[in-house]
Amino acid sequence: MRSTFKKMDKLLLLLMLVFTIFGLVMIFSASSITAVLYNGASESYYFRKQLIVVIASWIIGFSIVLKLKTKSYELLAPAGMIAILISLILVFSYGTITNGSKSWFDLGFASIQPSEFLKPVMIVYLGVYFDKLLKKKNYNIFLIFIPFILIGACFILTALQPDLGTALIIAGIAGIVFMYLPINTKQMKKIKIGCAIAAVIGLILIFTYSLNGEQTSRLTFSAPCTRYTEKTGYQVCNGMIAISNGGLFGVGLGNSTQKYLYLPEAHTDFIFPIVCEELGAVTGAIIILLYLVLLIRLLQIARKAGTVKGYIIALGTFAYILLHLLVNFMGILALIPLTGVPVPFLSYGGSYYLCLIMMLFVCERVVIESKAEATKKIIKSI
Repeated sequence: MRSTFKKMDKLLLLLMLVFTIFGLVMIFSASSITAVLYNGASESYYFRKQLIVVIASWIIGFSIVLKLKTKSYELLAPAGMIAILISLILVFSYGTITNGSKSWFDLGFASIQPSEFLKPVMIVYLGVYFDKLLKKKNYNIFLIFIPFILIGACFILTALQPDLGTALIIAGIAGIVFMYLPINTKQMKKIKIGCAIAAVIGLILIFTYSLNGEQTSRLTFSAPCTRYTEKTGYQVCNGMIAISNGGLFGVGLGNSTQKYLYLPEAHTDFIFPIVCEELGAVTGAIIILLYLVLLIRLLQIARKAGTVKGYIIALGTFAYILLHLLVNFMGILALIPLTGVPVPFLSYGGSYYLCLIMMLFVCERVVIESKAEATKKIIKSI
């Protein structure tokens, strides 16, 4: 274990730990009022549930994921994709409705969202598939599209729940990986341009013809405080009030007024405004800076990866975190429609935290294997 720890990326591990601890503190603060008034429970109700997930995630990460060679993903990733595809079909019959979407399986002791688990599994699946494909000297160019057809089916099933926010992030991750595949032929460049144009047209068609009444209402997202009686206007305006209340240095940890049910999702989608209200814009800026460091580190891991598989896993994890940050932050600032996606590490939610931390441990495994491969090359060259 000690030798494994030495090979890990220490900066990535430190960022994971700092974000996790800070997230737990903010979840306790932001959820305390909701826990008492909505659930009739103690102030630490949501904090304790999240803490259990955090502890379990780190134990699994260190004891299993970190020790599991990425070669084993060659069997696990395709099986995982098939299992999630089946789950996305079954959720229409056996799922429970939450916030207007039939996206969850209620297991009694916990709720599982299959579309959330799709994100990390598809990243690993893409890494495994293209690692195998690109090792071949001659392959049919159309084989590149096979994994994206499967992901496209999952995208459609997720959008039909309806959970368009999650569906678009799934498409975004797949799109970023596709655009940065290490295939630089002239034919591939033309295909990438064509697919980018098709994606833009597809988005226009989705937002024009495929939205239900509630989703269509979200397209009116600007000037939220002039629409205070509307759902999206009310939520976003109160988020802006929270940010404004905090000023530069905040009103103090635990002293937010907007978490008193003005923000109905204070501990999930709108936790960042609570951070800014209680700890100030300076702390908010530091958090954003740390996110940038995390994203840059993942790109560095991708660049140094010794295999196509490692490169795509790190790149996909970068896209995974980046898209969640962009969609959440731009939504609460009324720059795009509000879709309700969690903030990495900070938002309450067991499924998302587990998936996120697992992917980062997988990236740590990529680092370990890349260093081992580099050492082998040095020894051979001597």
